[in-house]
Amino acid sequence: MTFAPRRHLADPTPLQRKPFSSPRSAARFCSLLVCTLSLVACGPKSSAPAKGGGPAEVGVITLQAEPHTFTTELPGRTSAYLSAEVRPQVGGILQKRLFTEGAEVKAGQVLYQIDPASLEVQLATAQAQLAKARTNQRAAQVNAARNAELIKARAISQQQFDDGQTALAQSESDVATAQAAVRAAELNLGYSRIKAPISGRASASSVTPGALLTASQTQALTTITQLDPLYVDITQSSTEVLRLKKQLAGGQLTQDRKGAARITLVLDDGSTYAHAGTLQFSGVQVNPATGAITLRATVPNPEGLLMPGMYVRARLQEGVSERALLAPQQAVTRDPAGVARVLVVKDDDTLENRRIVTGAAVGNRWEVLAGLTAGERILVEGSQRVKAGDKVRPVPVQPGAAEPTQTTGAQP
Repeated sequence: MTFAPRRHLADPTPLQRKPFSSPRSAARFCSLLVCTLSLVACGPKSSAPAKGGGPAEVGVITLQAEPHTFTTELPGRTSAYLSAEVRPQVGGILQKRLFTEGAEVKAGQVLYQIDPASLEVQLATAQAQLAKARTNQRAAQVNAARNAELIKARAISQQQFDDGQTALAQSESDVATAQAAVRAAELNLGYSRIKAPISGRASASSVTPGALLTASQTQALTTITQLDPLYVDITQSSTEVLRLKKQLAGGQLTQDRKGAARITLVLDDGSTYAHAGTLQFSGVQVNPATGAITLRATVPNPEGLLMPGMYVRARLQEGVSERALLAPQQAVTRDPAGVARVLVVKDDDTLENRRIVTGAAVGNRWEVLAGLTAGERILVEGSQRVKAGDKVRPVPVQPGAAEPTQTTGAQP
């Protein structure tokens, strides 16, 4: 006898079973569904082809050799073309100051007057000594002439004749000594009027009337400075000098006409000085402490704008490269080792990561010393979308705005 399995009346049949046995199950199912959809949305997408299905479009420029004048901006200080400290050459009491402090004075102009009374007395004494010496000389001349006649008649001895000649020579020596003393006294009297040794602008006076002055004292009475023209002393590293000489020897640079370099000054406030200067000479020794060579230039200063001791920056023209290659700085990158690199577009429009050697920075461009040749194309725009080996669609672009001709220090 077979019995059918007992079925609970409370359990529904499979066709009657509800999708979710409880609200908690329904919530869990919804959470799983949301997570699944999120994972699908965040999953990897199939890469879309470039617009039109071709290579990426990038901006390139074609390097062209061009003449370029290279300049270097170097720090410097202005110094006076001529400067003289005025000191007394004789002692005495200062009577007058005969110039205006800070004003222009001319060479030979009287600046101070020392009391000349004592110097006048010294001159009168010297003149009296000269008169006495001349009187003795005349007496010695008469005696020597008489003895010359008497010696012929053997009326006097040879000793008397010799004594007369000696007295004559002594009197002539005394006259010469007295004349020198008179000349010295005249000079000292003239030194009581202290004159300007050079033309220029006088500084403040360090003494006032009534001061006691001594000959060749250490304290200067005033200083006269010639301000037009002025010197500019600048320094350039020996490394830069060697680089320049190598380029000149290799024919890469040609010197300016007559071999004279011109300089332009940039003042401390950033403005450019209106008058250009010329380089006078280059130093012949390297400073062992700084490794630099001193250069001196002369700059006109007709308005008196420049003053000695001012800090300036001198733009020095080094030479002209007839076939310089200048690459935009935005096209040059550096690897972790600091090596400069560019992306070169080859003839088949594929990219090559090439190492180059850069020189001086010329505005917003680098001077290219090695690694590139004229006519090659380098990438300047779109480097984020491509890499070396990719095929690209190069589009010529215009280089950046015109940069100044200033050249800064070389880069490795």
